[in-house]
Order: sequence, then structure tokens, then C-alpha cells
Amino acid sequence: MTTSRAGPPMPARPMKVTRYQVVRRLTRAAAHSDAQLIAEAAVLAEGSAVLADLTGGVVCSTPDTAGPEGVRAAAHPRLHPHLTIRKMTGGVLVIRPGQASPVSRIDLIARTCVDLLRMRARVRRAEDTRHSEQRLHTAVLHLLLSGQPHLATDVLGTAATHATVFRLAGPQMHAAYQTHWRAAQPSVTSKAPRMLVCMEGTEVAVVALHGLGHDRHVARPYVARIVERHQLVGGVSDPLPLDMVATAWAEAGNARHGATPGCLASATFLGSHGLLRAVPADRLARWSAAVLTPLTREQHRTLEAYLRSGSAQAAAAVLDVSEGTVRARLRWIGTALAADLDNPTVQAQLLLALRAPVPSPQVSTSARLVPDPPLPTDLLGPDDAHHWATALLRPLDKPLRIALRCWLQHRGRTAPAASELGLSRSTLTDWLSKCGRALSLDLSSATVRAELHLAAETIATPEDTPARLPRRGGRTYRGQQP
Repeated sequence: MTTSRAGPPMPARPMKVTRYQVVRRLTRAAAHSDAQLIAEAAVLAEGSAVLADLTGGVVCSTPDTAGPEGVRAAAHPRLHPHLTIRKMTGGVLVIRPGQASPVSRIDLIARTCVDLLRMRARVRRAEDTRHSEQRLHTAVLHLLLSGQPHLATDVLGTAATHATVFRLAGPQMHAAYQTHWRAAQPSVTSKAPRMLVCMEGTEVAVVALHGLGHDRHVARPYVARIVERHQLVGGVSDPLPLDMVATAWAEAGNARHGATPGCLASATFLGSHGLLRAVPADRLARWSAAVLTPLTREQHRTLEAYLRSGSAQAAAAVLDVSEGTVRARLRWIGTALAADLDNPTVQAQLLLALRAPVPSPQVSTSARLVPDPPLPTDLLGPDDAHHWATALLRPLDKPLRIALRCWLQHRGRTAPAASELGLSRSTLTDWLSKCGRALSLDLSSATVRAELHLAAETIATPEDTPARLPRRGGRTYRGQQP
């Protein structure tokens, strides 16, 4: 029988790996997690690696049994000269090299790991900051929607007085949300934040904050590009005071329901037939300033809340005052303007004045509102006004035009309008739906109703009255009772 004697153990051979491969493998591991980076460092060092925090705890370790030694070495590095120890902000890296690992490779592993860990820490801080800003944006939006604009502006530290609301929805809304954050880089920490971007339920909400001047439409092209890129359906409101963001929110939602994918629709946009396009901006601004000159800021806000909400009760909820206070303010406003605020034509004229751009310089003259002519001659001459109104209402036949005019005279209230027209409420509701489809407009918008009222009154003839409504018989489409 032949036996063999075992010789002395062969020395371990170092892993054959280049400097480039070391850095590449560590970088790939760092893209996944700190734990995977530490595991890869242990493999490359042919030993163990530990990441400990400054409180004496193990963050991650490979193998797990190396954790206690790594913590002791991090606390007393001079007692462990055989280990490679690197301190950094928030933690300590401890590497036990294998017997055959070159010193140069261990030093490269340690330096690369420290750099990658610092980079990951910066990314985490940036993500934490972004997430906190996103939560803050949502909180501010809820403050605005609950009628607390003063708290919202205190949080933001902004001098913005108005807001334009965009509401977007679609299959790619999460991607659109991230795109908007990367592109717009909204921040509530800047001196003058321009927009809030929030995920609100199943939609993306963007609230552009601005004054009443030229910056009111800055965000619209921005949002429109994102809507087109991600094929979302989007709606946008009119610029409204901050204490009326809830109204703007409803307007944007109504507009979105009628939008097509990739398009941003406006509940208050009448296209080329809108008065804001038909009347030169400087002329409209001068007229608006002359009309509203007698009003204080508080009266201005009260008037807009009343006209847009449609009642003193609803305006009281927006302004957070009693209904009696709103009615008292409206009496003072009517006296100051020498106008009948119960007249629907005067109301439409006032809402147009409130939507006008701010003039520069401010005018000091004053103008008086009268219901005849419906469209003031300071804005358009009689012929131009008639041409504008005819073009806007051309899609409507005579019955629809009479019904719409009567409904607008009753400030959008269906029951009294149906009674005057001799129609059932369901029939009038159906006719109004036909009007909205024919005109491609949202009749729930106070702005749209105001311009339609001015147009209907401008081209009205003695024949455009409920008594002249063509009758077809039937239970729901009946003539006036004797």
C-alpha cells in the first residue's frame, strides 16, 4: 500500500481583477442598494465588509458574523490596525482583507465604496427633500380648497393673489406627474413659487400662483405640452382670487370632462368668439378700471365671489362671512357703482370687467353701467357688437336661442325659466344640453353664461321672447295656459 505525505499548504492566490473591473462592479452594486455594495466589497476584498453607523449599530454586513467586529473596529480603530477603516458623514466602513488581497486593491475598494456611499446619501437626501415638498404642495392645495388662502400664503411666503387651476387625468398620469416635477422643478422654498404640483386622487392637479397681471397665463403652455406628450385629458379654469380656488377647481373639472386626449380644454374659453379676443386688451383694461374704480379691495372680492358663485349664500361660504354681511356689502357696491346688481345684464358686464387685464398706467376716470346697450360702446361699436354676437350664437335655431336667453335672464335657474317658457324642466334641461353641444361650451361656467347673455341681448329682437316660442304640442312642450 502506497501512502503520500501532504506537503505544506499552498498560498492563496489573489483574485485576478483589474482596477477598472473593481470600480465597475462596485458601481453596479451601488445602483441597487447599500447592502449589495457592501457584499460586493467583501467579495472583491476576499474577506469581509461592514457598514456601521455612528451610534454603534450595524447598517449592513457581509458576512453577518462580521458585524460585531466591525462595530468594535469603528469605535476603536487603533486597536485593529489589520483592518481598513474609513469614516464618513453618518457612518464608518470597515473592511477585513483576505490574506492574498493586494493593499492597493483594498485601498481602491475602500475609496470607491466611500465615494459611492456619499453619492447614495446625497440622492436619498434629494429624494427626501422632493417628497417633503410634494407633501407640502398637497397640504397647501387642501388649504386653498378649504377656503384658507391666508394660511396657504403664509406657508408659501408668496405675494400671489390669484390662481389658475389645471386638472389632468389619463393612463399616463403618474409619468406626467414625474415629468412635471423634473421639467418645472416647482419649489415652495423659493421667494416666489409659481406653481403647486400634486397627485390628488386619480388625477394630477397643477395650481399656478400669480398676480392679476401679465404672469397669469405663464403656466398654460407648459401644462399643455405635458398634456399632449402623455395624451392626458385636461381642464383649466379662469384665473381667480386665492379665496376662490374651490370655484376654479370645479371649473377645471367641468372643462376636463369635455376634453379630448392630448388637449387642454377651458371651461371659460370661447375661442375666437370670446370677448377677451374680440375687444382690444388695452381698451378692455381701461374700461374695466373705470368701472371698478369706486370699489375697495374687499368690495372687489365680494363682488367677484357673488357673481361667480351665483348667490349671496354661496358667496358667504367662499368669503367666510355671514350671508347678511355679503348682502350689506352688495348694497354698498350697488350704491358705489350706481348700478342695479339684480339686473342680469349689469351682472354680465361686471363679470367681464372683473376678468379684464390690469391696465398700465391705472386710469382715474369712472364709468357707469347701464343695461342698454348690453355690450358697452366703449368696448365695441354697435355694428361690431352685433357681428360678434351673431357669430357666437349662429349654431342655435330660434327655439333654442329663445330658451337660452330666457334661462340666462333668470341667472341660470331652470325652474323659473321653464315656467316662463311654458316648458317642463326636463325639456328645458334637454334644450340647454343641446345649446351646450351646439356651441361647444360648458354652460355651468359663470364666465360662459355672462358672455352668452351679452350676446343674446345684443341680437335680441321683439320676436325673441317666450311668447313667440314656436309650439309643437305635447305634454312637455306646451303653450301657455289660458
